[in-house]
Amino acid sequence: MNSEMNSGPMAAPVRRIVVLGGGSAGWLTAATLAAEWGGDGLGALQITLIESPDVPSIGVGEGTWPTMRATLHRIGLAEVDLIRECDAAFKQGSRFDGWQRGGESDRYYHPFTLPHGYGDAELAAAWLQGDQARSFADSVCAQPQVCDARLAPKQTTTPGFGGVMNYGYHFDAVKLGHLLQRHATTKLGVRHIVGHFTEVRSRENGDIAALATREHGDIEGDLFIDCTGLASLLLGQHYGIGWRSQKDVLFNDSALAVQVPHASEQAPLASATISTAHAEGWTWDIGLPTRRGIGLVYSSSHVDDAAAERALMGYLQRSDLKLGDMAPRRIRFSPGYREQFWHRNCVAVGLAAGFIEPLEASALALIELSSALIRDEMPANRADMDLVAKRFNESFAYRWSRIIEFLKLHYVLSERDDADYWRDHRTADSQPESLRELLQLWAHRAPSRNDFYRNEEVFPAASYQYVLYGMKFKPAVRALRADRLAAAEAGLKDVTTLTKRLLGALPRHRDLINHIRANGMPAAASS
Repeated sequence: MNSEMNSGPMAAPVRRIVVLGGGSAGWLTAATLAAEWGGDGLGALQITLIESPDVPSIGVGEGTWPTMRATLHRIGLAEVDLIRECDAAFKQGSRFDGWQRGGESDRYYHPFTLPHGYGDAELAAAWLQGDQARSFADSVCAQPQVCDARLAPKQTTTPGFGGVMNYGYHFDAVKLGHLLQRHATTKLGVRHIVGHFTEVRSRENGDIAALATREHGDIEGDLFIDCTGLASLLLGQHYGIGWRSQKDVLFNDSALAVQVPHASEQAPLASATISTAHAEGWTWDIGLPTRRGIGLVYSSSHVDDAAAERALMGYLQRSDLKLGDMAPRRIRFSPGYREQFWHRNCVAVGLAAGFIEPLEASALALIELSSALIRDEMPANRADMDLVAKRFNESFAYRWSRIIEFLKLHYVLSERDDADYWRDHRTADSQPESLRELLQLWAHRAPSRNDFYRNEEVFPAASYQYVLYGMKFKPAVRALRADRLAAAEAGLKDVTTLTKRLLGALPRHRDLINHIRANGMPAAASS
């Protein structure tokens, strides 16, 4: 038996990777793998991407986490090129308006920078023990006030991918796909095939042997990556891997999206995604240098399309924008994810693997995480692939459950009572059991690292703190010992000093973008 395995198909080395589908998912995955495994040396892999000429990019998913900085740096793409070619700006976190009860004063931030001295001083406990005259985020982190002042997270002298504050990006998703395509094909050796995929050619054992195309014949491979979006042509349609619906937990299944120019070329440029709650759902508002991407996310079980469109138009009319004739694009989706993400010699990345909703911008982050794990765990042969697939599936089942839990937290903590949409989100039967258990623990202490035991958690405990206390969750915590309270209070004072210094030192966000476009930026340090 061992001799058969060592000489048969299961021992066949993995040498050819075929990615089906372009866009952000396909090109980011291809570039990530090619940067690590491409080239002409011993052990190099051939990376091929097949892209249909007729399938347009969805064009949403324009916000990232800070992880994107390391991802782009590792594949060798310069930050200045992202800024210049993708209409990009810096994102320092998310601002939530009206999520707790509604009204002008209902606002809090989930910044990307961790609380000052995170992991050393117990700032959350000290804040809860104090008078709470300032918001939690303002008390433990300078970034919310930096965002309110429309300042950048870095200076003109800061090298590419470096920052004074932690940050990700806002950008045009279609332009990002084009930039990644050019970089992957010209710098990383990715083979690009433009053609119509027609069918799967299978091996006797059920593996995919090749993908048939109308123009280029059969494209053979050893590992196939499904980046075909919601259609999921390989994992979903060919293999019939089922869908785990999350509609009973997170109700949103529709969105209306528009792109609107700024009222002027020098309009202030936000550096946080603004998420505004309405009776009908919530809007995202993403500021790019030339325009804003705005959309309303809603549940078709609670709101009809006409009411959703009226809510979106009302938001636009209250904004400082150059409004003209516009027809919002409607996007339908089924919230959930695949029962498996890697089956036989096929793995799904991006929308082909799952999608919940745009809240907290997890879609691009999951593409990064997926492509990075494929890169790091690249199986040497077909036998190893089954073990890698098992580990991959376990990892991403956990990550999806954590994302769903974190997104649901925003709704569970809301006290809005102006629509069934918000009331239904608070019912106990719509909440994951794991979230209910954590909320019970957090009624008596702050979220901590002990609550999240994986080495690479999707959201750290600090993110839960920002949302909990931003939404006015009031636990009955034990009083800190005098020495620990003194250390934490000193940390809170340090934040006040740091905030004043940064407000005087950081440039306006738009000024920095203009400077980078005109003059470039210092090169990033070698990784």
